[in-house]
Amino acid sequence: MTSSSPQMTLIAFLQAQNCSNYVGSWRHPASTPDFLTPRYYQRIARTLEDARFDMAFFDDRLAMPEIYGHSSDLAVEHGIRAVKMDPTAVLMAMAMATTHLGLGATYSTTYYEPFHVARLFATLDQMSGGRVAWNIVTSLNDSEAANFGRDLHLGHDERYDRADEFLEIVTRMWTSWEPDALVMDKESGRFADPAKVHPTRYRGKYLQAEGTFTVPRTPQGQPVLLQAGMSGRGKAFAGRWADVVFTAFKNRDAGIANYRSVKQAVADAGRDPDQVKVTPAVGVIVAETPEQVRLKEALLRGLAREEDGLALLCEGLNVDFSDRDLDEPFSDEDLARMSWQGLRDGVLKASGKSHPTVRDFVHYSRRGTLDEAGMFIGTPEQVADQMEDWFGTCCDGFVLAAGSLPGSYEDFARLVVPELQRRGLARTDYADTTLRGNLGLPPVTSVAQTTEAGSA
Repeated sequence: MTSSSPQMTLIAFLQAQNCSNYVGSWRHPASTPDFLTPRYYQRIARTLEDARFDMAFFDDRLAMPEIYGHSSDLAVEHGIRAVKMDPTAVLMAMAMATTHLGLGATYSTTYYEPFHVARLFATLDQMSGGRVAWNIVTSLNDSEAANFGRDLHLGHDERYDRADEFLEIVTRMWTSWEPDALVMDKESGRFADPAKVHPTRYRGKYLQAEGTFTVPRTPQGQPVLLQAGMSGRGKAFAGRWADVVFTAFKNRDAGIANYRSVKQAVADAGRDPDQVKVTPAVGVIVAETPEQVRLKEALLRGLAREEDGLALLCEGLNVDFSDRDLDEPFSDEDLARMSWQGLRDGVLKASGKSHPTVRDFVHYSRRGTLDEAGMFIGTPEQVADQMEDWFGTCCDGFVLAAGSLPGSYEDFARLVVPELQRRGLARTDYADTTLRGNLGLPPVTSVAQTTEAGSA
């Protein structure tokens, strides 16, 4: 394979908390306990940049897992994602330790306001030299609503309808300063050209905005947009807005079907599918010999506990499982109330049941275990073989989930990346100074409409 062949997008899946996305990771003997310090994240960032990763991405929730049993006691006692720091502050700590690594953070369209998100991410993009991405979420459960003084979480489709309006406003704000609006002529005293700074005027069903944005155009035109909605409505939203779409599947055949459906959603939205990256979450366990792989895998799998999965299922679905018999089928009404429809639909499909039980959700979702998403396990050559088999047919790259930190990323950088580089599947150096440039995406050069009104 030549160096001009397509190369994998590599993204690291992080949490600004006590564990990786694998809840048991904090109990791993090699996981370091200094997750409340900037050096913890900066150490990971330098490892990722040395391995020429495109981006480190922070997932987030706006509440502790406390739907199960209507209590946070289990999450606190067992460290089930009990710590949730604001990822944007952590992102900047990592930005200061790197020069090329892209950095993404999750922010909700349900509990924040468009101007706040637009200004925050535009500022982050300026301060990082054009390396920032926003992971768009609509949030999941009533615990998040309660933290923001609200009684109930909005319904699934309504959240996405509101999010469409949110993105209309934010993207108009980001493009409201033309790229050459700044003059900064000290002699004449002219700072910027008012004809090239356009007010944002929008009025929709859920949101409205009127005013002039306060951050000039950023180095990459606007931050990269990330999205992970896998329901029908979520996929349509991703097709309209996302530059990078996060997915999850457990085998190549499922991945091929998913890849085609996401690309079709992009085409249906009138966009170029080749300009959107599809990246599934996968875990990697790699070591130099098969025996070392076996020992490492056994240790990691032994960290999972059933209560981890139950707490995370209830958090994601916004349903309390604690008062249900394990083998009691969910009714149609129960299923309709579940917040994370992509997770629900995955269990329905995998189980083959129209009314699965709690036991089915635990078994088929594999929530809280290493097998929740795909797994690549083996020696460096074996892992590279598996990644190469998926690449191009069911994905454009990967979101790598860590079993322990910082060890999982150090192992991947030391063992797998050189093999991918040897095969021409991973870069040996960065192509650009911005995240868009390194993803092979063009900068955003459009200019916001001055007076166009929005409608729901």
